Amino acid sequence: MLYADIILPLLPDQLFTYRVPEEFAGKILPGMRAVVQFGKRKYYTGIIKNLHQNPAESQEYKDIETLPDDKPIVNKYQLDFWDWLSDYYMCSLGEIFKAAIPSGLKPESEPEIVYNPDSDPITTGRKKTDLLLHIIRNREKLTFTELSHLSRIKNVYPDVKVLADLDAVKISEKIREPAQPAEEKYISLCPSFHNPQNLHVLLDTLLKAPKQHELLIRFLTLAEEKLIDFQVKYKALVTQSSPQAVSSLIKKGVFQITRKPKSEQCLTASMSSPVILTREQDDGYNKILKSFEEKDVCLLHGVTSSGKTEIYIHLISSVLQKGKQVLYLLPEIALTSQIIERLRAVFGDNVGIYHSRFSDAERINVYNRMNSDTGNSFSIILGARSSIFLPFNNLGLVIVDEEHENSYKQFDPSPRYHARDAAIMLAKLHKAKVILGTATPSLETWANSENGKYGIVQIRNRFGDIKLPRVIIANIRETARKNKMKSVFTPLLIDEISNTISGGKQVILFQNRRGYSSYLQCTECSWIPRCKSCDVSLTYHKYTDNLICHYCGFSCMVPARCEDCGSSAITTKGFGTELIEDEIELLVKGVKTARLDLDTSHSVRAYEKILRDFSTGKTNILIGTQMISKGLDFDNVGLVGIVNADQMLNYPDFRAYERSFQLMMQVSGRAGRRDEQGKVIIQTYDPSNPIIRYVRDNDSEGFLHEQLVERQTFHYPPFVKMIKITLKHKNHGKVKNAALSLSENMRNLFGKRVLGPQDPVIGRIQSYYLKNIILKIEKSASFAKARGHLRRILKEFQLSDPGKQIKIQLDVDPL
Repeated sequence: MLYADIILPLLPDQLFTYRVPEEFAGKILPGMRAVVQFGKRKYYTGIIKNLHQNPAESQEYKDIETLPDDKPIVNKYQLDFWDWLSDYYMCSLGEIFKAAIPSGLKPESEPEIVYNPDSDPITTGRKKTDLLLHIIRNREKLTFTELSHLSRIKNVYPDVKVLADLDAVKISEKIREPAQPAEEKYISLCPSFHNPQNLHVLLDTLLKAPKQHELLIRFLTLAEEKLIDFQVKYKALVTQSSPQAVSSLIKKGVFQITRKPKSEQCLTASMSSPVILTREQDDGYNKILKSFEEKDVCLLHGVTSSGKTEIYIHLISSVLQKGKQVLYLLPEIALTSQIIERLRAVFGDNVGIYHSRFSDAERINVYNRMNSDTGNSFSIILGARSSIFLPFNNLGLVIVDEEHENSYKQFDPSPRYHARDAAIMLAKLHKAKVILGTATPSLETWANSENGKYGIVQIRNRFGDIKLPRVIIANIRETARKNKMKSVFTPLLIDEISNTISGGKQVILFQNRRGYSSYLQCTECSWIPRCKSCDVSLTYHKYTDNLICHYCGFSCMVPARCEDCGSSAITTKGFGTELIEDEIELLVKGVKTARLDLDTSHSVRAYEKILRDFSTGKTNILIGTQMISKGLDFDNVGLVGIVNADQMLNYPDFRAYERSFQLMMQVSGRAGRRDEQGKVIIQTYDPSNPIIRYVRDNDSEGFLHEQLVERQTFHYPPFVKMIKITLKHKNHGKVKNAALSLSENMRNLFGKRVLGPQDPVIGRIQSYYLKNIILKIEKSASFAKARGHLRRILKEFQLSDPGKQIKIQLDVDPL
């Protein structure tokens, strides 16, 4: 008898064993999907991890219900990768399965409620229950969600259980159907008219039918404009033409309708060669190839606007010539819109896009295409961090652009992996090479290049020998002392904005806080509106006239009076991007502004419109948070203003200086990228801060050297490995006692390597009180053994009285 160990999308860190029915024995393989029953009713789709003939004798095993596919959807590379992720990031294979596979490929059963026609007519006497029975009786079947929506009753479970106990309804489990890929309708020219001679004859024949002749001319014009051979979107064609004319040409066999999943849309048929590299770029390209002869990972450290993307394109071209695949990682989804045009101009439809903003159907389509063995797979995948989970089978190169970005780190939910580090391991499994590109390397990457673990190639000049922007420091404290501040702006910044706009250039203003003001405060008693579920003040958003918690999403109306003293004297404190937008429109007349933050860019489409309007000159000033610092390329930006540098520098975290330096350098790099040197104005209360001086002097290496010395002195990464253990409970006393108990248990083994317990910056989020314990492991010790010991301690702790009911969250290499 054959048995299968199966990964299910559940929290327990274990595999679940099922018996393989004889009908599946000849075709079942590791990596295939299997539908199994879990518990009395629930059904899950899992992934077969192992096949064996040695089950535990004391257990009874259920049969696998069905195999949805005739081949694996997860290959050996992926299973090995999942094992490494589970071990290193201390999470379950089930959590990785949930993150790695599109939802539609792992359907679960959901309860369906069906009226029992054989039951006796009943009236329960309870209005809610009788209402639900009435709704169920008039429907063939309903899910709990649908019933809740129709009845407008939030929790229908208790009443449905009453009906089930009375045998008035039956509840059964059914596997949900996966989403189908969204399709786009195309009009194609039938192959017989691809011949120019036949096409000319057709055009002459259609002169007797003017509308059809005009339609065919329009079709050929659109096909030529879009660089698509004899294929045009149906919507584009009928916008200015008669649908009847389209139907007539279909009936005549001139046109035919084809449908394609949206992610497979034919975007370009013609491709151009990569642009010729400059001497410095070509030198960098050859040095990277030389480095790859000895090392698998190379840091490309190039100043902003040095042309790193063109070097990537040449590296991609060389890898594709060897018949291998390329993964191109970006920190932000929205960056794909700028990069995809450049890649597809060279590589055409070999480029696929994959990220979390795609619909589930689109993600399934890309995933299945990558898993295809028909030669239809994408050669290049451009995507955010989740694209490391695609089924690559012949990976040759991984590019991690803007490798320093903390967006590569998955914070919640688990697995809390870092896509840069995980991608390096993925490449190692495939024996592929990795290029880490940035103008501001992370300290971990810089240390690895300094100690010889990674190769390093530097490009010190901008493309076209354009000078790096001139950085000017504006002293807010001195300006305020002289009473010369204009709202949150120094006169210097306002004058430079006006001069830049009048000179035909554009401006970017950076403030790493969204909303209108940081909080509201009563001027009489100092009362501040706070979130009911989190220990934070509520941020005021003027656009919606709401107070919002940025941690749990709670929102409420702005209070008319103070809740403590009843005063109406409530004022705003601090400022965000909304206030900057309001004030700049008052201080600089006639400008068109746009704001780029989480409030204005909930969708990729909204993000792209804001960037498109700015790049085409429809807006003069772009105001944004860190979203504007991530590798965006604009031709006409003459000035960048950093409105308040101190907010970032004074954050209580050992990475605050590193993050502040990277943000200021990156946002400064948006200025003067084409024709002439740009300007950057940094407003600060502390012009003598060494980090601001490093930004002013564009001294990345000096900053990195100083920070490495400091990190080594105080035993922080990259000289130690860290694990953050967060304990959560709704009772403050319980989580406090549990944290003290766990930290004592850890110190018995790890000694002074254990820090805490300590309160995080925000001590309560979503009604859960939090306590942090930090474990530091020096590089000379075995990190794998340390993780093993920690697992044992945590397992014993959760069985003890202090550990029961405590939620524990592990974060390896926290940011």
